[in-house]
Amino acid sequence: MVIKVFKCLSVLVLLLILGLLAVDAITSYIIRDKIYTDVKKLPHREYAVVLGTAKFYSKDVINRYYKYRLDAAKQLVQSEKVDLLLLSGDNKTPYYNEPKTMTNDLLKMGVPQRQIKQDYAGYTTFDSIIRATEVYKLPPFTIVSQKFHCERALFIAKFKNIDAICYAAKYPEGAYQVRLREILARAVMVFNLLMGKTPETLEDIPSKEK
Repeated sequence: MVIKVFKCLSVLVLLLILGLLAVDAITSYIIRDKIYTDVKKLPHREYAVVLGTAKFYSKDVINRYYKYRLDAAKQLVQSEKVDLLLLSGDNKTPYYNEPKTMTNDLLKMGVPQRQIKQDYAGYTTFDSIIRATEVYKLPPFTIVSQKFHCERALFIAKFKNIDAICYAAKYPEGAYQVRLREILARAVMVFNLLMGKTPETLEDIPSKEK
């Protein structure tokens, strides 16, 4: 009896793993032609939506995902591949403000204030993509993030009939654990899309920073 139960559980686990890998592979395949790594080949679009993340891994240790996304955003502005940046990130509390942090750093990097806008309610990738269209009424836009993240964001956009492409920021070497988490995130994404998930809010929320 115990052996039969173990075999059944093993089969279920195997099917689950295969299902996760299938979702991961299909996500990458469907949007494969919408990701650019060469800025010279990237079509011009009025807006780039820069997906937020924490600036630090821990105290005084810079998150390289954050750094490389801002480097990519600056490159798009300087190469005139986009006219404006929409910085979309989390600002649920006065003490954590991804869009404000990105704004301050991009200004220090030489990006003009007039080319920067903020979305303070981009709590998730799903929220950021949907709000870009529903709240800010963006025309076809470019997403800025790492390739694996771009794939999920673009899948959401495609599912919702949103015209988007992605400029892939540099990927930190050795960050394999993040890629593994992405496999689970894609499964959750598909579930949420099929269940008709909506953004937490569709209002243009001001900064909560004091």
